[in-house]
Amino acid sequence: MGFTDPLSPGSLRARCDPAALAFETTEELEDLEEVVGQARAVSALEFGVGMRRGGYNLYVLGPPGLGKQTVVREYLEREAKAASTPPDWCYVNNFDDATRPRVIELPAGRGAALRRDMEQLLEELLVALPAAFESDEYQARGREIEQELRERQQQAFNELQEEAEHENVALLHTPAGFTFAPTRDGEVIDPQSFEALPDEEKRQRESAIEALQKRLQGVLRQIPLWTKEARDKMKRLNRETADYAVAHPIDELKRRYDEFPKVQRYLDAVQHDVVENVDDFRKHQESGGSAGTTAHPRHDPRFRRYLVNVLVDHSENHGAPVIYEDNPLYDNLVGRVEHIAQMGALTTDFALIKPGALHRANGGYLLIDALKLLTQPFAWGALKRVLKAREIQIESLGRMYSLISTVSLEPEPIPLDLKVVLLGDRLLYYLLWDYDPEFGELFRVAVDFEERIDRDRDSTDLYARLLGTIVRRHGLRPLERDAVAAVIDHSARLVGDAEKLTTHMGQLSDLVQEADHWAGKAGRRAVALDDVRHAVEQRIYRRDRLRERIQEEIRRGNLLIDSTGANVGEVNGLSVLELGGLAFGRPSRITATVRLGSGEVIDIEREAELGGALHSKGVMILSRFLAARYVGDRPLSLSASLVFEQSYGGVEGDSASVAELCALLSALAEVPIRQSLAVTGSVNQHGQVQPIGGVNEKIEGFFDVCHARGLTGEQGVVIPDANRKHLMLREDVVEAAEQGRFHVYSVASVDQALALLTGVPAGERDARGEFPEGTVNRSVEARLQRFAELRQAFRAHRPEEGGP
Repeated sequence: MGFTDPLSPGSLRARCDPAALAFETTEELEDLEEVVGQARAVSALEFGVGMRRGGYNLYVLGPPGLGKQTVVREYLEREAKAASTPPDWCYVNNFDDATRPRVIELPAGRGAALRRDMEQLLEELLVALPAAFESDEYQARGREIEQELRERQQQAFNELQEEAEHENVALLHTPAGFTFAPTRDGEVIDPQSFEALPDEEKRQRESAIEALQKRLQGVLRQIPLWTKEARDKMKRLNRETADYAVAHPIDELKRRYDEFPKVQRYLDAVQHDVVENVDDFRKHQESGGSAGTTAHPRHDPRFRRYLVNVLVDHSENHGAPVIYEDNPLYDNLVGRVEHIAQMGALTTDFALIKPGALHRANGGYLLIDALKLLTQPFAWGALKRVLKAREIQIESLGRMYSLISTVSLEPEPIPLDLKVVLLGDRLLYYLLWDYDPEFGELFRVAVDFEERIDRDRDSTDLYARLLGTIVRRHGLRPLERDAVAAVIDHSARLVGDAEKLTTHMGQLSDLVQEADHWAGKAGRRAVALDDVRHAVEQRIYRRDRLRERIQEEIRRGNLLIDSTGANVGEVNGLSVLELGGLAFGRPSRITATVRLGSGEVIDIEREAELGGALHSKGVMILSRFLAARYVGDRPLSLSASLVFEQSYGGVEGDSASVAELCALLSALAEVPIRQSLAVTGSVNQHGQVQPIGGVNEKIEGFFDVCHARGLTGEQGVVIPDANRKHLMLREDVVEAAEQGRFHVYSVASVDQALALLTGVPAGERDARGEFPEGTVNRSVEARLQRFAELRQAFRAHRPEEGGP
């Protein structure tokens, strides 16, 4: 197998040709109305919105920054404009049970009208009712009832008086009450004169007085009954008067709302309650209450019960509501019942019921961040209950969980008709799907946003229009076509693939705004290529402290990385660190040692509990590769160790398995590895090199080390052949490759990597199944064969040495 040539400089970075862009600046381009690269998501969105069956709520998947919320919200707002405006919802007092307020549904705008009508009615009654009781007719009828009572009482006493006089007895009214006394010639007989009367006359008079006393007791017993009858008559009069005063304005209201049976029943209840509690209105007038002299009656607890709490008012809206709830607390979702302090106690009524996002979005669409929802206590459970019941029941958490004993309300539930749209990442979606059985029943539509699109002529043109749209929406300077080409190239770099473009609208928008800033600093009217490059460089620079510190430690020799010479069992591996939104490559020295043993390949990272499961898997593959390629039917008589030198954090992933295998084979073959090269890639049991992530950052990480020490033309990086399409290297790396001072190689097998790293052919088995002399594979096989022979000999002599 021959040695691999370096990749051509032109293949290290795919460039957008500005000449292929048919405009001078984005000012010439039309706004882009369609969503770039999200056909699947838009199709799912259309289906979910159009599907009116229960359970077809939506979960929008994708990492932050893709513009999910913007795309979904704009689509929903377009749909909402064509939809009918949902009804208003009002809570009113339940005159039968004030703790269970009743709900009234009215067409959009009529809820506020009913509230105004009831306020006007109350103000009218506060004037009309007292006036009705001050009318001449009422006063006359009241006096008649009072006069009738007085006359009735007077007649009874007159009759009693006449009877007493006939019996020569006087009826006396004393402070202690009524009493009788004997008389003679119209004068009351004093006790001494009465005692002087004949016994028979005394008996007759005493008998007459006793009979009169009984008659008096009968009259006195009748007086309360007559008084009650008078009071009843007054009550009937009051009721008739109040009913007459209330009937006309109530009837007028009922005519306005004759198509709403619930309003009719409510007004009937209001009329009945006003009549029953007419004294409240009279006392209000007697206490000096009148328009303009006291607080509004809505603040008076006696009259609040006649008002209307418009929970949801759509009088200013047109079409269905689209609501985004940024803080999905339990109360913010389902609403709450507030309390006020009165006389040292907390009280509440229907007017203190407040709506939640579900009320405001009812009849339309509710958008919620899934992570925020799930991290709020009780909110997720409440949302599921509402969606399953298809009605909104406002329940106090304190009452629900018996946390407090304050009196609360149980408002009548409101029917629910809306689409809930959750926005979150994919991991959260899959976790909910796996661990919450109700999630799949309630959120049946997955709107999955793509993170990348194909890079071709059509997408490039769309991208240019997209950039123009972003510029106009943010009021920025137009981009020159060179700048557009640079943004498109950077887009490919962001996604880590020369054949793709990112759909991360947030990153694109940030880059364009920052480039506009630098263009302003330079006094340009349009954003130029240099502004885009400067924006990218400055963004990296602001986050680059840790990368520079690592590079400094390498330059000063504190982190041991060789970029010249050759060493046995040592190779430069590459890893990627991602911190604070910046990913960068870090070279690491990987070393291997070998000796006679029982077939162990020890992963020191795993033994030290620094290695992750994927890294450990990669190391285990190495031992299987060695056994399959070199040992055959013999036991693998090897004890080897592998380690990332100066690694003080966790090591995860299998992207260093090619480097680890090459270090191991170098140690076995005792063939030195060129330290001017670094290698990355994973390997399978058959020796095939597999692609890895972060290839650009890894190459640039080793390039920076070599550049700081001086490029010799011998340095470079070996990558998997499958990663060639991902190359979007920095301009300075490409420039160095063009000058022949740095190289990038791609390999498809570990043999190709070995040949590059050692300068010695790896070797392939011939027709006899043997590796050629002078090849790495021949040396490895021979070394392992010697290990096996030594192990066999050791076993053969061990019984004699050890004794019985």
